[in-house]
Amino acid sequence: MPATTQPDRPRRRRTAALLAATVSLATAGALAAALPADAHGNTTGDGYGHGSKPSRYQDVQLLSFNDLHGNLEPPSGSSGRVTELQADGTTKTIDAGGVEYLATHLRDARKNNPYSITAAGGDMVGASPLISGLFHDEPTIEALNKLDLDVTSVGNHEFDEGAKELARLQNGGCHPTEGCYTDKKFTGADFPYLAANVLDEKTKKPILKPYWVWKKNGVKVGFIGVTLEGTPGIVSADGVKGLQFKDEVETINKYAKELQKQGVKSIVALIHEGGFPASASYNYDCDASGGGSGISGPIVDIAKNVTPAVDALVTGHTHNAYVCTINDPSGQPRMVTSAASFGRLYTDTTLTYDRKTGDIARTAVKSANHVVTRTVPKAADLTSLIGKWNTLAAPIGNRAIGYISGDVNNTGTESPMGDLIADAQLAYGKQLDPETDLALMNPGGVRAGLTYAAKGSEGDGVVTYAEGFTVQPFANTVNLQDFTGAQVIQALKEQVSGTNTAAPKVLQVSSGLTYTLDLTKTGADRVVTDSIKLNGSAIDPAATYRVATNSFLAGGGDGFTTLGQGTGDLVGTDDLTALADYLTANSSATGPLVPPAANRITIVQ
Repeated sequence: MPATTQPDRPRRRRTAALLAATVSLATAGALAAALPADAHGNTTGDGYGHGSKPSRYQDVQLLSFNDLHGNLEPPSGSSGRVTELQADGTTKTIDAGGVEYLATHLRDARKNNPYSITAAGGDMVGASPLISGLFHDEPTIEALNKLDLDVTSVGNHEFDEGAKELARLQNGGCHPTEGCYTDKKFTGADFPYLAANVLDEKTKKPILKPYWVWKKNGVKVGFIGVTLEGTPGIVSADGVKGLQFKDEVETINKYAKELQKQGVKSIVALIHEGGFPASASYNYDCDASGGGSGISGPIVDIAKNVTPAVDALVTGHTHNAYVCTINDPSGQPRMVTSAASFGRLYTDTTLTYDRKTGDIARTAVKSANHVVTRTVPKAADLTSLIGKWNTLAAPIGNRAIGYISGDVNNTGTESPMGDLIADAQLAYGKQLDPETDLALMNPGGVRAGLTYAAKGSEGDGVVTYAEGFTVQPFANTVNLQDFTGAQVIQALKEQVSGTNTAAPKVLQVSSGLTYTLDLTKTGADRVVTDSIKLNGSAIDPAATYRVATNSFLAGGGDGFTTLGQGTGDLVGTDDLTALADYLTANSSATGPLVPPAANRITIVQ
């Protein structure tokens, strides 16, 4: 499986940053024009008004989430918290996530809402913790079935193991090489995966359904699902072999017309592409300074160009939380939502369906993100599911691989976890070839940090194989290649130029490599050439350096084309083994590893 950026960011950047930020729960106040008295129709019963005549307006509940990434158990550390803005302007963090709690929250939200749909914005699987990843994400599909997910778009991570494996997750069947994990055959997803813009190169047709229509008592809502067009740049070549990824806007507009021809006028787009809100708080007011002005990134341009026939956009990919209104091409406000990641939030959107027109009365749309708190009762059926798969994973997952003296976080431009992985790959590289000089790690391959507090019975400070798997779940190999010093410098500049100009992907570097990143400058100049040093000496453009990377970077992934041009390739073991071996060799119960200081890159802002 490939290592990708977290959040994965696309090759294209359609729009410049729009600025704003304030407080309060984001809703569709900007949409609030008066409707007739019965605009918010029946929310109980069979959807009909007094007598046998249907109410003209019917509220339809849309529950949505995105980027679960197989996080069945509550995520640890910062990955399992959200930031909440308080009335006085301060913030607090709330522990969130875990499908046992998500199930309870969704089920409670659906009560007294017979017209309720649950949809997702992609990356339900991939980059998953051991409990799911070890079993090729069958546990997550089973959990989503129990959550009564109705429909989801594909995300880039749905292609980590290729189109055939995605088809197996959809249709069922035991794994082609590992067989069945239990005495029951895997039945696949009860819900459709939508892949409108992912085409088979030979047939030129979508590899899965492009859209799906929800129907109840004459109410019809269509869903179109797409992933970002830039998926091939952030997924391994094997994962997207034989596939074409088309423009998101053109694809959605095409199938919106097709749905309209079928009489479906209420349409929601599920888009695995997202934005960057001006606030890290899930409940900030995105529209405080005007529709959508508190969000930037590719979703803004997408939203501005998707046909007005689409009534709402459920998005994802950037792992951010927002509820914004962005004007459609006709100048009318339209809801755009994202529920962060890892099952920490869900979005509750009310779509008021007009039976007379068959469309959504967009003036009545409202939406808000809600925290998946862990203060509610666990859903027993999900607890049972987690227990079943944990029992199967325990012999592998519970093995201790090292000890730490404190949390090793994966936050920040340069993170302690990123440095630790780079150091581990450098150490492993030197075992393969003593001439190895440095290691580079893509930030998106660092899926989590390591927490000091024990997750189970292993004890504080103990790092288990399962925790290591959560950090590095992709099974990339550690590769050695030769580069000139000029190429090393160019690779570092590609962090902030080319396809990474708008959204830098800052590589995590091994001990001994230092440089300055000047964010007050633009493009490649943000990497200060004269500051790049290895063990205190300037990089010599004419010299040859032996560099360790993972196989994803060695293939030029994440826009690092120069790293795909190395010579003298030597392929080693998988990256998790390299990390586990490093932790085992450099820590003990009495001498735990101290988290790296993350001071190798000097950042000027």
